[in-house]
Amino acid sequence: MSTTDDSYIAVKETKTSGMSARQKWWHILDNYKIGIIPLPFFLLAGVLILLDCLNGKLPSDIVVMVATLAFFGFACGEFGKRLPVVGKLGAAAICATFIPSAMVHYGLLPDVVVDSTVKFYKSTNILYLYICCIIVGSIMSMNRQVLIQGFMRIFVPMLCGEIVGMMAGMVMGTALGLPPVQTFFFLILPIMAGGVGEGAIPLSMGYATILHMEQGVALGRILPIVMLGGLTAIVLAGVLNQLGKRYPHLTGEGSLMPTKEGNIGSGTDEFQGNPGVNALACGALLAILLYMVGMLGQKWIGLPAPVGMLFAAVLVKLANGISPTIQHGSMTVYKFFRTAVTYPVLFAVGVAITPWQELINAFTVQNLLVIVTTVLALVGTGFYVGKKIGMHPIDVAIVSCCQSGQGGTGDVAILTSGNRMTLMPFAQIATRIGGAINVSVGLFVLAKFFS
Repeated sequence: MSTTDDSYIAVKETKTSGMSARQKWWHILDNYKIGIIPLPFFLLAGVLILLDCLNGKLPSDIVVMVATLAFFGFACGEFGKRLPVVGKLGAAAICATFIPSAMVHYGLLPDVVVDSTVKFYKSTNILYLYICCIIVGSIMSMNRQVLIQGFMRIFVPMLCGEIVGMMAGMVMGTALGLPPVQTFFFLILPIMAGGVGEGAIPLSMGYATILHMEQGVALGRILPIVMLGGLTAIVLAGVLNQLGKRYPHLTGEGSLMPTKEGNIGSGTDEFQGNPGVNALACGALLAILLYMVGMLGQKWIGLPAPVGMLFAAVLVKLANGISPTIQHGSMTVYKFFRTAVTYPVLFAVGVAITPWQELINAFTVQNLLVIVTTVLALVGTGFYVGKKIGMHPIDVAIVSCCQSGQGGTGDVAILTSGNRMTLMPFAQIATRIGGAINVSVGLFVLAKFFS
């Protein structure tokens, strides 16, 4: 050990040696953590969950599940962060999602934990609460000018990325000797379909009708490709985040557009101090009410509820319909969910809706080459086009990653990996709207020429 290390330890021991027992305890609580959880709290949560499991019943109510999801989610995320090299490339989000999935498959997670997590996830729709607070909070914290310019310009790199990605995927599939129909409709299109609920399932229904095959068979071929595309995007987002740290002039650190003043234009600088409890409550209620507006839009015109909520939030922001105090509260709610809820939600997603065996089955060399080529071309084009039209290229490229994600859950994992959760509104456009267009056009072409 070097002299510098010895000096550091001596100083640290001096700082703690003069503390009382109470101060030492407080020092442990404040400085030793798993994720955001103080180590003593983490150990206590583990003991309490273990006792419930030994009794054969883990309640699925929100009180117990908050502790359970936090314990496992932050444990998996912390493990991913501490992995050498890949820990900085999005491994935390990957581990928080796929380690639970593998544990369920191999029987390493107690059945009572699995059953309670699945029941809680499906009965509460916690993912939608998370997404609505993230979307509304990030929109309310944006600079209005940047918001307008971002929404107007983001479609250009998105469209270019999809065209180039599809072409690159087809070239790779052809070079590998794969039939063009198989390459496009069972590899490339599922990657850009917008996830599972809005992408893989409608695609499988369309394939079943047009190609006269069982929907279960079609879904079994599509779903693993969606998952692998999302996994590739998570890794790329982590790489882009590290690239932004090395070349800061290429990124807005969560903002798509530079401002005239030359800063990142997030708009958060206008919110200073503590917003107060009332503003926090109003900010959370605003997110929920706007999501309910989105649900009405889905019922009346078929627009997905998160997209309807997104447009409603943008209109409210542009019309200055919410006071700065409540906007500040909304931004603070967003920060809370980003910090405290992301990894618990990813753990629940891994347990409840991420089939490990299907992911493994898709790990063939041909599939991987086509998928990686497609996603790389899509993201690289987003980077290049974004830079050419005056946007921050790394942030645009991370939004492009979401075009090949697993819907809302994929957006969460990708933006967590890229440390750009403020881009959630644009990620939802890429996933929901882009995916819906791809599915509709793809099924139309399939029915027109191959039925």
